Amino acid sequence: MVDIEKMQCQVRSASELLQACAHPSRLLLLCQLCQEELNVGELEARLDIHQPSLSQQLGVLRRQGLIEGRRAGQQIYYRVADDRAQALVTSLYRIFCTQ
Repeated sequence: MVDIEKMQCQVRSASELLQACAHPSRLLLLCQLCQEELNVGELEARLDIHQPSLSQQLGVLRRQGLIEGRRAGQQIYYRVADDRAQALVTSLYRIFCTQ
């Protein structure tokens, strides 16, 4: 039997995660960050997403708790910080990118 109360409690979290991933630039950023930790310059060069859009999308992902940054000198390196986001992006990659 499905536990509707538990499902209702979790649906908001699931919806927020899906909304964060729904923007093409954010999904692309998450795809790259699921593979390895990267700094802003590396992300900009790989993805052809330029300032200020890159900073805006990274900010959304940070506020949602999906990524976190680590400062090394003048660089900030980002990585995926949410296991659910990692699992979702990995599943999407298998469905859409391995054919």
